[in-house]
Amino acid sequence: MNERVKQLLLLGREHYAKREYEKAEQMLRMVLEEEDRFADVHDMLGVIAHSRGNFLVAERHFERALEINPAYTEAALNLAVTYNDRGKYEKAREVYALIKTGPSGTAAGLDPFARGKIANMHADLAQAYQDAGLVRDAVREYEKATQLCPQFADLQTRLGMLLREGNDLPGARSRYEAALQARPNYVPARVQLGVTLLALGDTQGAEDAWRKVIELEPENSQAKMYLRMLERTRASMPPSNKT
Repeated sequence: MNERVKQLLLLGREHYAKREYEKAEQMLRMVLEEEDRFADVHDMLGVIAHSRGNFLVAERHFERALEINPAYTEAALNLAVTYNDRGKYEKAREVYALIKTGPSGTAAGLDPFARGKIANMHADLAQAYQDAGLVRDAVREYEKATQLCPQFADLQTRLGMLLREGNDLPGARSRYEAALQARPNYVPARVQLGVTLLALGDTQGAEDAWRKVIELEPENSQAKMYLRMLERTRASMPPSNKT
């Protein structure tokens, strides 16, 4: 990956995290003009399109994200939501079923500032490995980062997302729980915990997690979409299959 793409990707992710969707979209589309191998770029563009009511474009991005990474649970969940919004209820149920079943000197002496600095360096290296497709190396770097600073909820959450994409759902759940132990009101970890609980078959746990997100952040669009998807899925199921 050249420096231009790397910088565009970094800026796009930063703007997306801040919900600056217009700026994020501009950066992310420029990334696609150079390289089309980042599943999260399509997922982010899909979320942006969905937020504008452009469900057809959102659907295409989520489907492409899953072509690149079939284990991308969040993109699958977003696709299920979008299928529902487009009236493709059977396809939504198929994706939903797949989500539920799943795819196949020493640091101890460092002061807190130094620990944090080194942890963030490990996180930056992890992101570089991830961008290069070296997921195992990325996981190892995030593990080093969270070992140094387990209270960094954002790093626990990033590691959880990588583990979930690798189908280590229990490991992912433990990371989100660690993030929430450090910061109980950290919304991104609670959203992702819900996604992972759903993948583990704990529909009620997923619903509880997303409802807590709404309590903390009433306008959170992701949690609202996921809860709406659950309601529609339950409404379409026979009473004996509703969980």
